[in-house]
Amino acid sequence: IRGMRKICSHTYDDIISPANLLDAWCEFRQGKKKKPDVQEFEMRLMENILTLHHDLKNHTYSHGAYQHFTVSDPKRRDIHKACVRDRVLHHALYRTLYPFFDTTFITDSYSCRKNKGTHRALRRFELFTRKVSKNYTRRCFVLSCDIRKFFASIDHTTLLSLLKTTIEDESIVALLTNVIRSFTSGVEGKGLPLGNLTS
Repeated sequence: IRGMRKICSHTYDDIISPANLLDAWCEFRQGKKKKPDVQEFEMRLMENILTLHHDLKNHTYSHGAYQHFTVSDPKRRDIHKACVRDRVLHHALYRTLYPFFDTTFITDSYSCRKNKGTHRALRRFELFTRKVSKNYTRRCFVLSCDIRKFFASIDHTTLLSLLKTTIEDESIVALLTNVIRSFTSGVEGKGLPLGNLTS
């Protein structure tokens, strides 16, 4: 910690090491073994992992294009899926940086966090409701809201400036910039794809 600011201690080499990329691959492929693009990557697994490592080490890696499709769950969502090679990198970034960023979140943030989720959030909500309502003897109010098209509205420059306050390794910032700027939601410099683990 510098002053009161938490600083990420991981290095670029931690992310791009062949061991981390291989572990990222193992995590990524769970539940996807029958997908043709995953099988194709696996047929030349070590060659693909080492090529990715080489490109990252030499700073020649460039994030590829996205495949677009929609899902209804039940709301219609636009999903943008990266190629297997890029998604392996997303997992490598995530598995290295997540433990640090998780410590910076408030306790009562439950979405997309390990050992959190909907059921825990509901139990915590119930606790707060009982407390505020004095065991359901008083009326209390809850604000339910959503930011419309939140991911599509995220500003790349603002996001990167926030990341730079906690990540001092310039190579990690450059790699995150590469991933973040690989997608726009129709407005230049804005948006993160819902299909990326890094999002």
